[in-house]
Amino acid sequence: MNVHQSLTEFVEKFISLSSKSKRTIEYDPEWPSICVDNTNIQKGENVIWTPKVQEPKQSFSNVEEGLEIRLHSDIKAFYTAFWSESLFVRSNGENYELLQVWNEEDFAILQENLIGHVLMKRRLKQAETLFIGLADEDDIIVSVNNEFGQVVLEQVGREPHKVLANSLPEFISGLVVD
Repeated sequence: MNVHQSLTEFVEKFISLSSKSKRTIEYDPEWPSICVDNTNIQKGENVIWTPKVQEPKQSFSNVEEGLEIRLHSDIKAFYTAFWSESLFVRSNGENYELLQVWNEEDFAILQENLIGHVLMKRRLKQAETLFIGLADEDDIIVSVNNEFGQVVLEQVGREPHKVLANSLPEFISGLVVD
């Protein structure tokens, strides 16, 4: 199974199992997304969001050119499958927030943050990783090793200290809706 398939299955499970209250946000017309049906909604009202397939898919070619690397295909598939708010999940008894992109502006911000993360890793002479989520603990992020594709936990600025899965599809397949 590839990232797109495993993420699609998980998102379908997330939509069916998560309560609508967990998918409620305050509507902001200045931060639009196709995830929200904004018909007859006023700024500040609570609205239910739903992940939507990204069409057309966004591209990481500018990041790859700027960093002079090829991003792991799993990272590109992960961030270009859906428009969505973050997904709150559990794996092996631990809680995680899987980052997603809300709109094109959010995707541009993500790209800038990924570039900054890779440049920090290079400066520290560490293996290049790309973050996909947050753990409950402060400064602990869920990342993908860009060379090998393993999903790892790492403290910001440090080498990864735990392998969560050998691949992103394996990690996603083991997730439970929080």
